[in-house]
Amino acid sequence: MKVVVTGATGFVGRYVVTELEARGVESLAVSRQARKLPAGQGCGVSLDLHDVPVGVYELLGCPDVLIHLAWSGLPNYKSLHHFEVELPAHYAFLKALIDGGLKHLVVAGTCLEYGIRSGPLSEVAASHPTTAYGFAKDALRRQLEFLREARSFRLVWARLFYLYGEGQAESSLYSQLRRAAEKGNRVFNMSGGEQLRDFLPVGKAAAHLVSLALTPVDAGVVNVCSGKPISIRKLVEGWIDEHRWAIAPNLGYYPYPDYEAMAFWGDRSKLDRLLAR
Repeated sequence: MKVVVTGATGFVGRYVVTELEARGVESLAVSRQARKLPAGQGCGVSLDLHDVPVGVYELLGCPDVLIHLAWSGLPNYKSLHHFEVELPAHYAFLKALIDGGLKHLVVAGTCLEYGIRSGPLSEVAASHPTTAYGFAKDALRRQLEFLREARSFRLVWARLFYLYGEGQAESSLYSQLRRAAEKGNRVFNMSGGEQLRDFLPVGKAAAHLVSLALTPVDAGVVNVCSGKPISIRKLVEGWIDEHRWAIAPNLGYYPYPDYEAMAFWGDRSKLDRLLAR
């Protein structure tokens, strides 16, 4: 089996390529900056998804599976760039691969597709995105579902919740906390920290994505999450204790985000059923 990974030099992509290598699966890492892949992490090819060449399926070696992680414009979730630029480019790229013969597609979605909802979120819930990023991802999913009615391919739409780990963007909560601690800051400015979220180590998420890619099932939407709510405050305090950082949370410094509910997390029962296969 041959697996192609787009966005392979990104935060999640690096872990996915490593997981494929650990399982002995042949992989091709695709990125605009494929040269940045660490030595030994699969074969790499540079490709701009906004300028896809004719015969891209053959160019990528006629893969059995595509794990599609690429997406630009983050972390500005409200930018119109997501549906004005990214959405049409990604649909054209994926359609070209499917028209070429791709049979199994795993795409990274986002929990922001659910919109402002509270409590456990199940895949059967209707999507009501309130950000441009969530809207664009949800629209791509719908486009692919319509395409699936006209083409024969399996689709797994992996809705990622909150991931963390080494190599994360500098703007992320984990990276900001670590940077502040390493600078010797005594306090870490943050929100009130009472919001409940679903956090999953990126390594575990990568393992789940690879398992979904290697399972020949037309699963549709699947939450990739821990299924366990945790407050941001408790999460930050746990990271501080784990690393023995001499820093304390400065709660209430920032307001709560206006595009998220105060308490939501993923229902991972569908993921568990698929992993058990």
